[in-house]
Amino acid sequence: MNKEQIEDIIRKYDNHEGRILGILEDIQEIYKYLPKESLEFVSEKLDIPLSKLYSIATFYSFFNLKPVGEHIITVCMGTACHVRGAKDILNNLMELLKIDVNETTEDGKFFLTTEDKHFSLNTARCFGCCSMAPVIRVDDKIYGYVTIKELPKILKTYGWKSK
Repeated sequence: MNKEQIEDIIRKYDNHEGRILGILEDIQEIYKYLPKESLEFVSEKLDIPLSKLYSIATFYSFFNLKPVGEHIITVCMGTACHVRGAKDILNNLMELLKIDVNETTEDGKFFLTTEDKHFSLNTARCFGCCSMAPVIRVDDKIYGYVTIKELPKILKTYGWKSK
């Protein structure tokens, strides 16, 4: 953890309403998750109980408390996607990426990461792209009308190699 970097982030949000969210978002942008040491440092610098920072980080689903893969794949599990096969897409991704469905993070979120830390897989309730169901997102790119057959091609775009 780079304390100077985090101090710069804290200064950036000095006197801003809702600064805690901004600070946590910026820290996560650097590390791709919220390292425990960074939360402890922010808690100390702002004189905010660590428990409050953890409450915020676990309330908002976009925060990660564990390291994530280089590429994050999110499968929409909203009603339209579910009805059109999102569960099969999810199961196939777990098989292709060789990750165990029984793993969860300490905060109970469904977030799986490949052994090589190249991919993380999770689910979301809805992307608002129901007309393109089923939908997945890889990093910031949305893929609609996804089929199991297309998954290897999509994954290869991000460096996946069939084993």
